[in-house]
Amino acid sequence: MQEQQKQSNRLTLYILAGLLLGIGLGFWLNGTYVRDENATIAASQISIASNRLALKNISDTNSLTYKSLQKDIVLQAARQKKATAVIDKKLEPFSLMGDLFLRLIKMIIAPLVFSTLVVGVSKLGDIKSVGRIGAKTLLWFVSASITSLFLGMLLVNVLKPGETMHLALPFDNHNSLSNAGFTVKDFLYHVFPTSVIDAMARNEILQIVVFAILFGIATAALGEKGHAVTQLFDTISHIILKMTGYIMMLAPVAVFGAICAVIAKEGPGILQTYFIFILEFYGGLFLLWIILFLAGSLFAGKRILRLLNYIKEPILLAFSTSSSEAAFPKTLLALERFGCEPRIVSFVLPLGYSFNLDGGMMYMTFASLFVAQSYGIHLDFATQISMLFVLMLTSKGIAGVPRASLVVVAAILATFNLPEAGLALLLGIDPLLDMGRSATNVLGNSIATVVVSKSEEGKY
Repeated sequence: MQEQQKQSNRLTLYILAGLLLGIGLGFWLNGTYVRDENATIAASQISIASNRLALKNISDTNSLTYKSLQKDIVLQAARQKKATAVIDKKLEPFSLMGDLFLRLIKMIIAPLVFSTLVVGVSKLGDIKSVGRIGAKTLLWFVSASITSLFLGMLLVNVLKPGETMHLALPFDNHNSLSNAGFTVKDFLYHVFPTSVIDAMARNEILQIVVFAILFGIATAALGEKGHAVTQLFDTISHIILKMTGYIMMLAPVAVFGAICAVIAKEGPGILQTYFIFILEFYGGLFLLWIILFLAGSLFAGKRILRLLNYIKEPILLAFSTSSSEAAFPKTLLALERFGCEPRIVSFVLPLGYSFNLDGGMMYMTFASLFVAQSYGIHLDFATQISMLFVLMLTSKGIAGVPRASLVVVAAILATFNLPEAGLALLLGIDPLLDMGRSATNVLGNSIATVVVSKSEEGKY
């Protein structure tokens, strides 16, 4: 155990070193290697903003001046797109480091979730035990989700970060991300898989969870005959965790490349433009951390504070790679080392990746209301509460979906007739925000697992 802790501490140190080196090199590359392209993008953005302002003062849309300004906007947008493509090409070696690591992690997520959840459910015994523990788990998840959503709504209404933007309503309502209106039918279709193989191929965590729970219950119902199957999947889960150890050796390199590419592309300018918004959002996440720890301490006592020492590596990994998935295997091991019952961990943690994304939930209300404030749109209390309800449902099962929170925000903007063009306000800083919400997701699921384990077994 001490040797494992030493290895964990070394890996954490290496990841932190990779993070700091990536930030430093990223800023240097931004000011040298991709400086010309960044200058082109900045000039194009200024030109487009100036032309759009001039268009508002021209009443005759058929005049040569109006058409000339529109043509220049299209030209500047093309220049901006071309320069962005050049930056992406130049930074490709760095982004590949993170992308390949995430591909390796995603490669093992589906079989790991399936095998651990089958083992967890089958070891719980009868359906009554599964139902009891499942009810406790979902009750905590729903409570945490409501708290996260409501906290995001409260902070935006108090801090009003969008009011500093003073944006005019756009002429069109075009959105850069595809979205569709929310329907219960679509949600239910997303929950239940037509093929578990297809669900695994696409890393549809929620669908895998549904199949694994049914498979585990059926395995437990077989009694002695099912023990061999449980033992098989227990062995498979340990093999995959061993693979995880090999893959994690690449984590410091992946963190270095991922953060370097983000900083080099976005540069310090994005921090200056959205400094208040970023500061307030991370302040909100810190407040959410405090609330989660306080709630956890009501059930698990003071030792809940020591949990942070065990999960610091998964949290740092999730923060650095902007991916909760990347931290899943390490979180699984960390919670067992903390003292949580393995069968509870195997049951609760995979469920959390579909139902308990606390950081993402807070971001969704924060971002949606920020867009409304940016365009001077007032939403009454009843509308905001209904928005929370829709977010509560549409956000389930989004783990593993690229830029999932943005996709949900896009759907919310369309549902509540908010300017969909406002999503562009978030695209540039989303990688920075995703780091914080991914780390918060790991923390929230870890505390949930500790609480359920304590309530069920009297230990943690």
